[in-house]
Amino acid sequence: MMNESFRWIPALVAGAFALNAVAQNAFPDKPIRLVIGFGAGGPTDLPGRFIADKVGNALGQRIVVENKAGAGGQLATQDILSRPRDGYSLLLCTHFESINAAVYKKVAYKLSDIAPISQISRYYYGIAATNEIPAQTWDAFLPYAKANPGKLNYGMIGVGSAQQILALEVGKMTGISMTGIPYKGGPEVLNDLISGRIQLYVSPTLAVMPQFKAGKLRMLAVSSPERMSVAPEVPTLVEKGLPFVRFGWLGICAANGTPPAIISLLNRHITATVRMPEYRDMIEKAGSIPLSSTPEELAKILTETYEQTVKISQEFGLQLD
Repeated sequence: MMNESFRWIPALVAGAFALNAVAQNAFPDKPIRLVIGFGAGGPTDLPGRFIADKVGNALGQRIVVENKAGAGGQLATQDILSRPRDGYSLLLCTHFESINAAVYKKVAYKLSDIAPISQISRYYYGIAATNEIPAQTWDAFLPYAKANPGKLNYGMIGVGSAQQILALEVGKMTGISMTGIPYKGGPEVLNDLISGRIQLYVSPTLAVMPQFKAGKLRMLAVSSPERMSVAPEVPTLVEKGLPFVRFGWLGICAANGTPPAIISLLNRHITATVRMPEYRDMIEKAGSIPLSSTPEELAKILTETYEQTVKISQEFGLQLD
């Protein structure tokens, strides 16, 4: 005979599952925000808006995109962490969440404050150069840069950004010396690169590929392990003798404390959206890889990005207050 004191457990468990189901079925009952820490129309904005539109349609509620640019994405991160942990404020998370936590001593959040939902793409970097310099290929650029130490400027999205870190790594590997120029955003960097006011930009390929295809700048090399199908004429740094494979990523995250049932629901719809042919076509044309993940897989990527950045920031003295 069952002990009397345990008779309530099955009913309690059943009730908990019922409440969980009700909560999941009720979500969402109002519009959801997706906060993007960079400007409209950029390489993070377009995939984010596609995901917001399709996932919103699947959920039966609008997902409203809000661009909150500034501080390398920190303003957007702080925004969603300041809101209720109910799934109605989402973040288009990037490697900047990990980079900021690694570079800034007084960053206003910890990685554990972020609840990963799913990755939405992976991308590699292109070494883009202005058409105004005489070097038209990677093989021509290296001797040109070595003949002009400290005279070439590269663009970066603030101190400690991925663009700076990668440019410093390339400089150390090749023995070239360049000067970093900080900008607020990628569009400003591209304007100055195209006009020749700066000479180099280590950028996500999706940000520079349209201008490269239009002949407005040169792509000297890419950081992918193999040549990219969207630009097969551009060599990899690996084939040029540099053991340099680097990638960035985009994902959708929430604040830690968001109910697991909501995380699971959003993950399911985001994963389905990433598999859509029109999404894959848009991402692949920009030189990126459409890729979804489990929350646990994205959490591992966040941690690995953080650990890699800590090592590099210490090597180059990039830690900031």
